[in-house]
Formats: sequence, C-alpha cells, structure tokens
Amino acid sequence: MGFLASRLDRVRPSQTVAITTLARDLQAAGRDIIGLGQGEPDFDTPEHIKAAAIKALQDGDTGYPPPNGSPALRQAICDKIKRDNGLNYGLDQIQIGVGGKQILFNALMATINPGDEVIVLAPYWVSYPDMTAMCEGVPVVVTGREQNGFKVTGPELEAAITPKTKWVILNSPSNPTGAAYTRAEMKGLTDVLKKHPDIWVMSDDIYEYILFDDFKFVSPAEIEPSLKDRMLIVNGVSKAYCMTGWRLGWGAGPKPLMAAMNKVMSQSTTSTSSIAMAGALAAYTGPHDFIAEHNAVFQQRRDLVVSMLNQAQGLTCRRPEGAFYVYPSCAGVIGRKAPDGKTIDNDEAFAAYLLETEGVAVVFGDAFGLSPYFRISYATATELLEDACTRIQRACAALS
Repeated sequence: MGFLASRLDRVRPSQTVAITTLARDLQAAGRDIIGLGQGEPDFDTPEHIKAAAIKALQDGDTGYPPPNGSPALRQAICDKIKRDNGLNYGLDQIQIGVGGKQILFNALMATINPGDEVIVLAPYWVSYPDMTAMCEGVPVVVTGREQNGFKVTGPELEAAITPKTKWVILNSPSNPTGAAYTRAEMKGLTDVLKKHPDIWVMSDDIYEYILFDDFKFVSPAEIEPSLKDRMLIVNGVSKAYCMTGWRLGWGAGPKPLMAAMNKVMSQSTTSTSSIAMAGALAAYTGPHDFIAEHNAVFQQRRDLVVSMLNQAQGLTCRRPEGAFYVYPSCAGVIGRKAPDGKTIDNDEAFAAYLLETEGVAVVFGDAFGLSPYFRISYATATELLEDACTRIQRACAALS
C-alpha cells in the first residue's frame, strides 16, 4: 500500500506476540493448546501492590503524571539502584515508561541517526534489531554460540565495532536463552567498551532478580565505573514483580540522554498510568520475599523442562542461569520427516509441526537470530509444562 511508511519495510512483526496470539485464537476455537510462547509469569501480582493501586484510585490519584514519572517512584528507583547495584542516580536521571520496551524505543529514537550501528548480541530479544531499524539505524548482530553458553566474548565484540557503532545492547540474564554473564565474562566486554569512549551501552536488566543456583547479577558499570556516564540501565516491574499488564518500565542514565528521551516521551505517550506507578512504588518499597519463593518454583520448572527435553529424540537443551526460558537445539530433527511426509527443514517448520500435531506453541529460533533452536517459556503451571514436554517427546519420536 503506497501510503505506508517505507521504514516499515525494514521491520518484522514481533514473533513472540504473533505466536501467543495464534495460540489464544486456537484455544478460543476449541483446540487443546499449551502456549509456551510468551514470557509472562503465571503468578498473580502480589496483594500489597494491588492494594496500593486500589488506594491510589480511591484517593483520586488519576490525573496526568509528569512525563518522566512521579517523584516518589523515581526516588524509589534511585534507592533500588544504589542498594542493589552500588550506583548513584538523581531524580532527573530516571524516566518511567510504558514498559521497558518504551524506554528502549525512546532511547533509540532520541539518539539514532540514519546509518548509525547498534550492536545486538544474538540470540537476542526479538525487538532489539527491529526497533533499531525502525529508528533508521543498522543492527549489527554478534552471535554467542551454544558452546560458550550463548554468550559473546570480548574479542568477538571488538571485531564488530566500527566508526559507525553508537550503541551496544547487553541483556543478562537473557531473553531468549536465560544465559547470564559472570563477573569475569562481563569484564571481558567492559574491557573492550572502555577502549571505545564514543560507544554507548544499553544494559537491559529486566531479569536481574530471576537467577538460580546462587548466580550473582552484575551491572557493567559496577565493573567499569567509567561506563556509567554513557550507559542506560533499562529495567521494570513486569517480570520479577509479576506486573506484565501494568505496563511500567524505567530507564536510568546521564542527564542529557534522559532529557532527550523525555522529549520523545512528551510527544508520544506523555507518561504511563498514575495507577501503575502507585503499584510500582509499592513493589520497590514493600516486601520482596515472594521473589525468592517464585524463583524456587521457576528453578524446579527449569530443571524439569531441561531434563524432559534432553530425553526427546533429536533435541538437546542447555541449563540456563536465569530468566524463565530455555533455548533447546533442534538440530537433531532437521531433515527428518513428519508422519504426513513433510520434511522438517528448519526450526520454524519444527515449531509449526509441534503446534499442528501436539498443540504446543513455541517460538522458533530464527526470530531470535540463531537457528536451529526454539524458545520455551517455563513461566507457566508445572503440570502444563510436564504435559507439553511429554507431547514434544511424542512429536520427536514420531519423526522418521
């Protein structure tokens, strides 16, 4: 259609959203579908957070908030960063957005000129390269191979840097693999970034609290403090606090960057909801014991899914350090034939085969920049995960 903007030609729709929508449509049509596509905890938002939002409604806190968020919430976020990461930020260095996704978009929109390069580490969250392209930048993909835990090394990062590099996006623990960088591994990256003072760093820390086996989260600026003046932290309440539908994320960064992002914000959504901010304030200032309880369940689910997938013919699955995803390889089923005679020729075909024959919805690896793999979110009921993995085992066994 001639009236559509040409920039959309560079952008793909989100495959995670597409798979989740398809699964829901099939369920509504009466199909027995287990949806493992969306990264959304199945736990309800804690009661004290809901109570704070209800109180905000009852108290009439329903007006337009400031574009960068309420002062009380921004202060709570400053306190959180100081407590957890040892970094000092002021209120004018915080922006509250409609989910972490908007923070990422605001930053790229405010800084990318046509042709600027953004280094994205694969497997990547589906939106990083497409947001870059939408903002007329060029995504440069550096792949972390499975034999290195899906993580990129310093030399691999160095090799991708050019005079056009503006941003490097880091995500640990990672979506889609659950891989998390140790302090030594992160230092390998920060040592490279330290040598390139014109490159900015975006640290997507949304899964910061969801870690297993006593793994310790580390921020790039904790290792290399000089990066703080050219780093944007992106975080939010969606995952650890079970507040996906509240749509609240935040960014912390240098004042000039945040002022530019606020300009973008003021001409787009203006702000997120005042009610969501009241809930987020309660999240950051209230009890956190439920996070450890949820993580214990997530870890049990991780171990169950990894074990069962490794028992499926043709699949292998690495055990991740955090988040609530696994990223199994399906290399062993590529080239095999389904009972109807169709050849499984790539990971997208395998994901389609699982949905068609067994009613299990997963996201194929090509959407995340590395094949032949697929992503499973185990943020769903344990009995459903066990059922889904049994179905996957059955589907693999039926291939010839």
